[in-house]
Amino acid sequence: MAAQVQALLREVSRLEAPLEELRALQSVLQAVPLSELREQAAELSLGPLFSLLSANHREQTTLCVSILERLLQAMEPVHVARNLKFDLQRGLTHPDDSVKILTLSQVGRIVENSNAVTEILNNPELLKQIVYCIGGENLSVAKAAIKSLSRISLTQTGLEALFESNLLDDLKTVMKTNDIVRYRVYELIVEVSSTSPESLNYCTTSGLVTQLLRELTGEDVLVRATCIEMVTTLAHTHHGRQYLAQEGIIDQISNIIVGADSDPFSSFYLPGFVKFFGNLAIMDSPQQICERYPVFVEKVFEMTESQDPTMIGVAVDTLGILGSNVEGKQVLHKTGTRFEHLLMRIGYQAKNASTELKIRCLDAISSLLYLPPEQQTDDLLRMTDSWFSSLSRDPLELFRGISNQPFPELHCAALKVFTAIANQPWAQKLMFNSPGFVEYIMDRSVEHDKASKDAKYELVKALANSKTVAEIFGNPNYLRLRTYLSEGPYYVKPVSTTAVEGAE
Repeated sequence: MAAQVQALLREVSRLEAPLEELRALQSVLQAVPLSELREQAAELSLGPLFSLLSANHREQTTLCVSILERLLQAMEPVHVARNLKFDLQRGLTHPDDSVKILTLSQVGRIVENSNAVTEILNNPELLKQIVYCIGGENLSVAKAAIKSLSRISLTQTGLEALFESNLLDDLKTVMKTNDIVRYRVYELIVEVSSTSPESLNYCTTSGLVTQLLRELTGEDVLVRATCIEMVTTLAHTHHGRQYLAQEGIIDQISNIIVGADSDPFSSFYLPGFVKFFGNLAIMDSPQQICERYPVFVEKVFEMTESQDPTMIGVAVDTLGILGSNVEGKQVLHKTGTRFEHLLMRIGYQAKNASTELKIRCLDAISSLLYLPPEQQTDDLLRMTDSWFSSLSRDPLELFRGISNQPFPELHCAALKVFTAIANQPWAQKLMFNSPGFVEYIMDRSVEHDKASKDAKYELVKALANSKTVAEIFGNPNYLRLRTYLSEGPYYVKPVSTTAVEGAE
């Protein structure tokens, strides 16, 4: 079979428009195992295939791309980097995006290989073409280029190639293409900066991080909204947060939130700014962040009571993030009755909002109410009990009602709330004393799809593994839970049939 590939390649090289031969080659290649191709790969001559790409013929190009994709996959990245570098360069400037994507996929393989990557680092023309791919119209091409450059920058040599050569000028030239391309370059810079303090240092020295931060705190509200997402990504790393704090950026973001009340366009950027602080709080210390930037908590509370579903959604998500650990829960608890009023509002939205917002409210409620067994002190259990009661007049029935709606996502989100509280004694008592609730938990016929069956199983598992459930539910119910658990999420009770004499 590999010999047939060789013969067809020779045939292709002799002809000017070998469409039939290309179709035959494509068909043969699909039948040849990759392992067999690998044995012959180094001997295959791909030059003619690359030459055929230069013809302005759609089908021919499509066939060549498909064939090259298969053959290049069989070759070692080092071999591709050393022997096909000029073909790769031409591929990156090809007018057809499928050729660029094919080439960048090979660049991706090369940069992942420590022996092959030096071939690219020693090829400034190829690096330049990769940079210019960021400025293309096709997003897939740009994303592949960003990924390759980000991977290259993981080494010292790569950082030097990108930031201490003419490539930096090329990067700045590409940025001038338009706003979209400028943000793509920022995306690359943030990815590189997030890798290590040293990488961040290279990026700040280039001036591009400073430029991003200047746009973030500038007057253009739409630019702010885009830039804050990238700055939030940078803040996911400890060295990134340190840098933002040292440069006074976190204080500036806080001040912009303070001034948002008098800005009629604040709805464009406020959600992103609030999310930034939510992420900051959970990665550092909720208490420290909320004490240092009280405007953050104040704004989240305000947004929860807004009439704008976008603002409510962001506020609810942020409360879920903030309340996902005990320190965050305690920060919220200190606000007293105001937070309990807010929970009532979230409970109302969980019942009456759009499906998407209902699910976000239910996810936040799950996050706020969950307590790991090792953190279940009397005070914290009283707190979660009180929060649950604040959500509605009969919260258990509220969530049971939501779980009975014919939407799998809502059903699963409501089950997730029950799972969050299932290991807390006060919740187990509520469940046990609620008529029909234990039967509802045991009833497998309620769930019809895989996600729902998995969600119900998680609820049963949380109850069955709790140390207090046998005492509260009673031993017979506890044994039923253990049986459900051992049978697994997809168990179907066998239907017994009785044979009747004389029946056909």
